[in-house]
Amino acid sequence: MKPTQSIPSDSTDLASAALRTLRHVFGYTAFRGAQQAIVEQVARGGDALVLMPTGGGKSLCYQIPALLRHGCGIVVSPLIALMQDQVQALKLAGVRAAYLNSTLELEHAAVIERELLEGELDLLYVAPERLMTPRFQQLLAQSDIALFAIDEAHCVSQWGHDFRPEYIQLSVLHERFPQIPRVALTATADGATRQEIVERLALHAAEVFVSSFDRPNIRYTVTEKDNPRRQLLRFIRSSHDGDAGIVYCLSRKKVEETAKWLREQGLNALPYHAGLDASVREQHQSKFIRGDGIIMVATVAFGMGIDKPDVRFVAHLDLPKSLEAYYQETGRAGRDGLPSNAWMAYGLRDLILHREMIEQSQAPDEIKRVERRKLEALLGYCEAPTCRRQVLLRYFGEESTPCGNCDMCLNPPQTWDASEAVQKALSAIYRSGQRYGAGHIIDILRGAETAKIIERGHQHLSTFGLGKAISEAQWSSLLRQCVAAGLLGVNEHGGLILQEDCRPVLRGEQPIQLRRVRETQAAAPSLRREIEFEDDAARALWAALRQCRRRLAEEQNVPAYIVFGDATLKQMLERRPMSLEAMHELPGVGDRKLELYGADFLEVLQRHAREYA
Repeated sequence: MKPTQSIPSDSTDLASAALRTLRHVFGYTAFRGAQQAIVEQVARGGDALVLMPTGGGKSLCYQIPALLRHGCGIVVSPLIALMQDQVQALKLAGVRAAYLNSTLELEHAAVIERELLEGELDLLYVAPERLMTPRFQQLLAQSDIALFAIDEAHCVSQWGHDFRPEYIQLSVLHERFPQIPRVALTATADGATRQEIVERLALHAAEVFVSSFDRPNIRYTVTEKDNPRRQLLRFIRSSHDGDAGIVYCLSRKKVEETAKWLREQGLNALPYHAGLDASVREQHQSKFIRGDGIIMVATVAFGMGIDKPDVRFVAHLDLPKSLEAYYQETGRAGRDGLPSNAWMAYGLRDLILHREMIEQSQAPDEIKRVERRKLEALLGYCEAPTCRRQVLLRYFGEESTPCGNCDMCLNPPQTWDASEAVQKALSAIYRSGQRYGAGHIIDILRGAETAKIIERGHQHLSTFGLGKAISEAQWSSLLRQCVAAGLLGVNEHGGLILQEDCRPVLRGEQPIQLRRVRETQAAAPSLRREIEFEDDAARALWAALRQCRRRLAEEQNVPAYIVFGDATLKQMLERRPMSLEAMHELPGVGDRKLELYGADFLEVLQRHAREYA
């Protein structure tokens, strides 16, 4: 469905054509942020590098130019789930879209290739491996191509958390099709990764669009580990009972055990990791995408390409690899813009485990140095006594004011003069030989006569028992903060070692203020629910709208959010349109969806109005 057959030369005409497409195809009356400038840049034939947070509307930045330009837009994506979701949604919006990936039978793939050659497609999603085959390159050379969109462009970075070797070859698009515009898009890239995207994809002449990385609807919380499963359960019960969410764990075993334990507590939890049979993974992913209130417990193998907009929380039971990975993973919450949570429990053992993984890997020393730096930045985020959002955004080169919607802002920590306590800890580490982990050092400081203490004679150290007045939790927090501040390091065996920066502290020349641990974890204020019901009638209407959506989704065999997202249903609840014309004014209700679903939802609204008149 091409809304226009030629690109208007006048900028006003182009802007009008883009807005018409946005309104009639996708159901929105205005672009957000830099979307319009990106659309116009690519529609005119220019290249672009787009950095925009998850949920910021990246897809529209290539979908609309593809509809405005002659030919088919080729979207390069490594994510089979995302291809399928986006193609389903585009077809329901009236766009001629398809995908080519390994899930298709040969006969079906041949039909799609023929449609491409005959100009019957507006958008075609393809994996980079297939794109680079000589056969597909020949197919492209025989087709009318509107643009190339390279999604998840951070996959080109060898320093990144999600490197895909085949992405490096995508510079061939510029070499073989120099006149066709290219747009590279990502939600996650620090300065070094951005430069690598430009270099590897030959985007030197591209206009760069950097949107704010802020996701104001997400509340960030980090808590010290203390029976993390119970902490997770309290978090879910207090803020997200009945909501869809993702819980990330580092190992497959922990995924299985956590999912089983959550089910025993009465929650609808499913495991997902690469060790499961492919059919089981597909079944669990389908249930999560299509169902309501399902919690997916997963390794990071799950999540990329999941376009489910109503994930209300993402929880980490283990420290992720980097701030980029953390941002990408937490960004899967609240894609619809409604209030959501990013919750993480971590301890010093997490840091030690990641350090061991880095040191024991076969990666070159240069890559190990980069990974250490990224891990230190993540630790700094966890231990910072200031606004989480400020620390996170600063990592991506963006300054901000305190957000008022993270645990540090909502429940500011107390600080204390820890100079003397830090000196005792540094001395205990030095006198015991800089070989032992945090637990043993704390036992020395608190005077615990454990078998290990007695065996090594550490009860005779001058620092033995000097820290009895300080709790085990506070000592643990102090040691983590010292590592984060660069006063301590961790060797390859998990032992704490002194760093050069600790000398002035030991000599009493540098006072140290640290965050005081909360001996009793204070619960964060409950997250504001996305739907506020003014009365029982409103609650009944919301249930009826969701039931209507569920029925239509089952009939169409698509996820419920592809019919209409929660944000659109929320507008129906608030504005109560009583005609198709009024419904057409709601965000997310384009021409085709109005035609497909408008009458069904209008009947629900009108029946409710009669019943509660």
